Amino acid sequence: MSVYPIIMTQSKFIHQDHLSYPFEERGLQFGDGIYEVIRIYNGKYYLFEEHVDRLFRSAAAIKINLPFSKDELSNLLLQLLDKNKMKTNGKVYMQVTRGSAPRDHVFPIDVLPNIYAYIEDLPRKLENLRNGVNAITERDIRWENCYIKSLNLLPNVLAKQAAKENGCYEAILHKDGLVTECSSSNVYLVKDGEIYTHPTTNNILYGCVRMAIERFARELNIPFHEDGFTVEDIGMADELFLSSSTSEIMPIVKVDNTQISNGKPGKVTKLLQAAYEKDALINENEVTQTT
Repeated sequence: MSVYPIIMTQSKFIHQDHLSYPFEERGLQFGDGIYEVIRIYNGKYYLFEEHVDRLFRSAAAIKINLPFSKDELSNLLLQLLDKNKMKTNGKVYMQVTRGSAPRDHVFPIDVLPNIYAYIEDLPRKLENLRNGVNAITERDIRWENCYIKSLNLLPNVLAKQAAKENGCYEAILHKDGLVTECSSSNVYLVKDGEIYTHPTTNNILYGCVRMAIERFARELNIPFHEDGFTVEDIGMADELFLSSSTSEIMPIVKVDNTQISNGKPGKVTKLLQAAYEKDALINENEVTQTT
């Protein structure tokens, strides 16, 4: 993936080579910060307001005072697209830390947050979206505030690496057998045409694509239950899928050594994929017209 040259930092725009912070930076030393990833299709943000709102919720949760309003941030991010002449599919990564100060666990006084955002190309994962992916199950060892999109991602990184080492796309996390989410995505089970997923508690990140899936389900008259399921339930699922801004709505066709149903993306998943493509104004229904 290629990074576009102009990045946003604080409230200005500079070349990526000129971005620097002191070594005593709280995101680096404590993971004391938050982030967002926003999908771009054909040079336009998708679920833009939802991501901006979530960034402000995360900032409030860890007591970072952002130096701009939601409208001001939105305008800066739109300028970032324009200054990079972004017209294709990609993503924006945005990070906010408490700032740079001598290392001390206590919050520094009168220190401005460090903020930056940059754009990367990100083609759609069409083969995976059409055919589905494999996953493993891993014990959820994360903290109790997963609703905050914080920089403290080491357990997620370890789970994702375990998935890769097992030739899989994702790791499905569980607490004592109850599925929470994946290492970098939400996860859903379909049984008898109805969708089940973990409730929106502090134990999961309330995904922006998940918000869209709830809306699609209402529009399609597909029952959507905030009712958790277990690792044992996975083997009896009709369909399984995950969602995130970079993975979209991704079918899961095998978990550990268990094939999900017939090993192919199911009807409900395909309906949701089609609704996603329509909602995101993706050209020519790239996934659903070829399945």
